[in-house]
Amino acid sequence: MKRTDYITWDEYFMGIALLSAQRSKDSNTQVGACIVNCENKILSLGYNGMPIGCNDDDMPWERSGNPVDTKYMYVCHAELNAILNRSSGSLDGAKLYVTLFPCNECAKAIIQSGIREIVYLSDKYCGNDDNIASKKMFDIVGVKYRQYETTGRKLEIEL
Repeated sequence: MKRTDYITWDEYFMGIALLSAQRSKDSNTQVGACIVNCENKILSLGYNGMPIGCNDDDMPWERSGNPVDTKYMYVCHAELNAILNRSSGSLDGAKLYVTLFPCNECAKAIIQSGIREIVYLSDKYCGNDDNIASKKMFDIVGVKYRQYETTGRKLEIEL
C-alpha cells in the first residue's frame, strides 16, 4: 500500500522557497523563491541578497537613513534572482512560489520572463503603492496570483 501522508506540490515548492530564504544575509527580511514548470520540475531558485561580486560584509544592510547607505539601493529580490539564475531555456508558462508578494519592480521582471502564475506566502505590504501596481500589472496581462493555503503541517530538517 502506498504512503498517503506525503506533502502536496504546493507544500513542497513553498517549503523549498522557505528553505532558500534561509540563505539571505538580511537580518530583517528573508525571502525565497522557487520557479517550476508545468511538469512540476524546478527551473530556478533565488533569495534576497547582494549582487554577485558585492561582498555582503562591505554592503549596507540598514533600513533607514540616506538611501545610498541602506540595503534598498543594492539588494536583489528573491524573484529577480530566481529569474536571473535560470541557466537556460524559457520561463514561459512557469509558476513562481515566493514567500513575499512581489514588488512592482519584480512584477515587471516576472511578466517579461513569461511566468504565468504566482503562489505567495505573505502579502505583508498589501495596499502599499508598489503592491497595488504589481497587482494591477498582473491583472492586465493575466498573471494569476494566489495566496498559499497553509496546511498546518510541520516540516523539520535537522542538519
